[in-house]
Amino acid sequence: MRQRLTLTAALIALLCSASLYAQNLAEQECSCLWQGSFSEVAPQSDLTVLGTVTRVKGNAVDLQLEQTLLGETWLDNVRIWMKARDYCRPPAESFPTGSRWIMALEKIDSVPDDGFNPLTPNISFGRAHDYLLSSCGGYFLSANGNAVIGNLVPSMARWDYAPKMTPVLISLIDAYLSGHADTQALARASKADPRVRELILDTRSFLRGQEEYIDNEPKGN
Repeated sequence: MRQRLTLTAALIALLCSASLYAQNLAEQECSCLWQGSFSEVAPQSDLTVLGTVTRVKGNAVDLQLEQTLLGETWLDNVRIWMKARDYCRPPAESFPTGSRWIMALEKIDSVPDDGFNPLTPNISFGRAHDYLLSSCGGYFLSANGNAVIGNLVPSMARWDYAPKMTPVLISLIDAYLSGHADTQALARASKADPRVRELILDTRSFLRGQEEYIDNEPKGN
């Protein structure tokens, strides 16, 4: 009986220690300098991808890849480690299951000695060969359909991850990262008046419907 009580007390102490450790992780804040907008940081990343979040567990998210925009990977899914302790990363809760993102990622080559605690196996620095996402710049863009929003170009305010802007086509982001478009093209696209854009699309749609009549118009003598 006494042995059973001792084991119970030890288990309670262990759980309390784990809870306190997790609370300490959440309470610690990071400190970093702003590294730049997406257009500045993504070209320096190890891997930039478009994908959908399929699972959130602890301080990690699993991303199912749709398109690799920069770098190389043979994986269909990558695990990305987010905020814990004083690591300067966004919280995993900001990336709910089903949401789509472009992320500029850093590969984890090695784990520091204090990067893993067996009391909180799902909250850690991350695993070697997985990836981490920084919050010290525009390292992530929110995707909806074929366009994205986020801290895209240098003119956008620092630390504003959802600035007021016109969504920019993912194809233009791809062109930029492959060297076929410049920062000015991204800036112009992000500032375009959505009403003008809608009018252009409506006009093109209308003209496509009038092709038969335009082709049959009498030619002048």
